Amino acid sequence: MNRYCLLLLLVLLYVPVSGFKTTITTNINNDSYLYSVKVNPGNIDPDKVFLLIDKSDYRLYLYEDVTLRKIYKVVFGNNDQSDKCKEGDRLTPEGTFHIMSKRLDKLWNRFMLLDYPNEASLERFHRLQNEGYLPAVATPGGGIGIHGVEWNSGIRDNYVEQRINWTLGCISMKNSDVSELYEVIKVGTPVVIRK
Repeated sequence: MNRYCLLLLLVLLYVPVSGFKTTITTNINNDSYLYSVKVNPGNIDPDKVFLLIDKSDYRLYLYEDVTLRKIYKVVFGNNDQSDKCKEGDRLTPEGTFHIMSKRLDKLWNRFMLLDYPNEASLERFHRLQNEGYLPAVATPGGGIGIHGVEWNSGIRDNYVEQRINWTLGCISMKNSDVSELYEVIKVGTPVVIRK
């Protein structure tokens, strides 16, 4: 486990969620420039980047090491902020994931695939099945990623601004934002999703 993954794990395990959110909220209020600052491969080290996606405040936080470098607005699949249970529920999964691949995409501008379902997601899925909360024929789904808006279908940046959830469980950003993010992250980047 490299130093940055270990740091991320320590932050998530030892910083109380409420305290961490308070710090982020304070930074948002005091540092509104973090929404407009430009990041690019020349001013950020992709080996030190991790993403924190907070479903409760519709934000993606881009960290370089322990420094918050940029905040992006995002939307999800469903107004229900619960953790993804099964394929077709349009819920966005929670947990620690990694970027598996990146590609230019005709529908969504850019697409960064997450390693969902990972081992932790599958354990939760099977536990829910064994406890009878999910039918035996259910599947966990897949293909969850971070992408832009679906411009050709009439889904535009205003969906993100107005917090209109529209995806099948993915994280959607404005096209200009997803293009910027795509350039500064690499395959293997850690992504934490929580509410």
